[in-house]
This record gives sequence, C-alpha cells and structure tokens, in this order.
Amino acid sequence: MPAQSAQSITFFGFLNVYKPKGLTSHDVVARLRRITKIKQIGHTGTLDPFAEGVLPICIGKSTRLIEFLDDDKEYLATVKFGVETDTYDLEGEIVKTCDKKVSSDDILSQLPAFSGEISQMPPIYSAIKVKGKKLYEYAREGQSVEIQPRSVVIEKIVLKSFDFERQEAEILIKCSKGTYIRSIAHDLGQNLNCGAHLTKLIRTNAGKFFVDNSIPLENLDSAEFVSEHLINPVEMLDYPKICVTDEEHAKIQNGVAIANNSLPSSKVVILIYNDIINAVGITEDKKILIKKVF
Repeated sequence: MPAQSAQSITFFGFLNVYKPKGLTSHDVVARLRRITKIKQIGHTGTLDPFAEGVLPICIGKSTRLIEFLDDDKEYLATVKFGVETDTYDLEGEIVKTCDKKVSSDDILSQLPAFSGEISQMPPIYSAIKVKGKKLYEYAREGQSVEIQPRSVVIEKIVLKSFDFERQEAEILIKCSKGTYIRSIAHDLGQNLNCGAHLTKLIRTNAGKFFVDNSIPLENLDSAEFVSEHLINPVEMLDYPKICVTDEEHAKIQNGVAIANNSLPSSKVVILIYNDIINAVGITEDKKILIKKVF
C-alpha cells in the first residue's frame, strides 16, 4: 500500500519525545511541524538546549489540553562543586572557583533545605520577564534588575551518587512546574561555601510521560511514524471521565450543557465519545457546562 501523505492523516494526541542535547524545545516543535505539515503543535515545558530527556508534545487540537496535564517534573541533575558560573550551568562563564572538597555527607546534610515548599531565586540568565523584558536580556546588556523570589515545591530530592575525586553529584529531583534546577545547584554550592553549577540535566518524567517509553527525536522521521506513536489524551488526563450517549454528543457539539448525575460542582470532567475526547466540561450543580469541544 502507498504511504499516506501527511495531509491525509488526522493528528490528535500527545507524543512522548526524548529531546537530545543541543536543541531548543522550539527546534523539536519546528521539526515535527515540517514532518507533519501542520502548525498546531506545542510542548508542555521548555528544556534548556544543554538539557535532554522527556519533552511532551501536543499535536493538533490536543494543544488545547495542555492546561489539563499534570505539571510535576522529575530530573536527574549532575552538579559539580568548586566551580560557580554566571548562568549556574556549564554554558556560562566561570565567576568563582574554590579548592574546598565536599563529601557525600556534606551534601546530604544540605538536601533537607531544598525539600517541600521553598522560596527560590531564578537565575539572571532565564526567560522570566521583568517590565516586559527577559532577564537574560538585562544580563547580556550588563544591566542590574531586581529579581523576585518564586515559591516552588520540591516533592523529592535524593542523592543518587557522588564522585569525590571529580566533586560531582547526581541528584534526583521531583518538583513543581517553574522550578529552576540550575538554581538548586547554585544554592547548594552557596550553602556548602564552595560554589557549584549544573553540568548535566536529564528530565526523567513530566507528569505521566516517562523517559522509559519516550521516543528519540531522530526516530521521528515520517508523518506515519508520528501518527502511529500518538498517545490518546484520554490515557493521560487525571480527571473524572464520562462516556456520553449519541444524544448527549449532539448537544455537546452545539455547546449545550448535559446532565450531571453524580459529581460535585466546580469539577473538570472529560467527556468521551467513541473512545476519544469529545469535550471538556465543568460541573455546575445538576449540569455539566461545555468549555472545550473537539
């Protein structure tokens, strides 16, 4: 059978991509746009170019579901002690070195300070905007700017390994959206009075997307391959799910509310028809109000 053209394939779903080092998250999106010939593609959380690992991609109308995906992330971070950089990672300029040697016990003694809800200062080399301008733009221009701390949640932080001679530690971190792992590396070095920076970063999972079943970007070389590996959003959304009838489906297509028989008010609910997402609704008393139709 002849291969399907990209234009003849219906793309609707998520893709668990393994982003390699050296590419931006936008580079991954741009590659998939070229392969699939559609523009409606997005990712659920930027990875720095030097970082690698899980990058969930939403294709087609599934981009409208990004806000409903679990935001928690997990990383394996390699931190080098004794060297501090201006970007808090290996791509920056060295600003300080220290001959002090730390031990695994030293590191373990400081990790509890990074557990739970913490206040974190973002790196000056970041894309956070202050007065409409990105922080890294101020940094590159040599301008000082006041940076506000951010509250983030560190669910788990574990020392996985430590090389005393190289002064490098592998640390597993499970955290909320918006956490800067670079800042954790930097702050850990500050707490130990020796300086530190991030030399490697692997995102091991993002929500329900795990590294073990991610697809290397280089394998995504055709529209057919992408289509075959799309994940049905029904599998990835942790909300109550209701299979609707033909009559309810007709109402939903016209944006008409349907009956709510069991759920409390103000709950997000996924409405399913023929095993795919028909709509996203919000419960209100005895009704389910239709918010997004697919």
